[in-house]
Amino acid sequence: MTTYEFKALGKPVTQPTKELETFPKPEHVTLVKFTTDEVTSFCPVTGQPDFNTVEIEFRPDKLCVESKSLKLYLWSFRDEHIFGEGLAHTIAADIYKAVQPFYVKVTLIQSIRGGLQLTAVAEIHRPEGEATNG
Repeated sequence: MTTYEFKALGKPVTQPTKELETFPKPEHVTLVKFTTDEVTSFCPVTGQPDFNTVEIEFRPDKLCVESKSLKLYLWSFRDEHIFGEGLAHTIAADIYKAVQPFYVKVTLIQSIRGGLQLTAVAEIHRPEGEATNG
């Protein structure tokens, strides 16, 4: 069995991080999907907390995201002031940069506040024929 040197996995970690760790995609894995209802941030105008459910889906090419690093990455938004649409975009862009998948889709659903529920979807598709750096 091949071993990987992860910075967070298997180690006590008490702080969030923006670093997404990766590992080689196992053979025959065609879709990776993560869902969490534990992503928080703040409205950049009112300062009120936003509680979000986030679904991340991507079609891996060569790499997958290690889940503990993803948990720590999502935790890093807890003190950020960002609109939900911007948060969906940022997560999609960071996943795309880290693993260079064929596509990534992030769906963010904010808990209802003031009678409104926000759903924002950010998608990034690799241009057809574009090779990865990996």
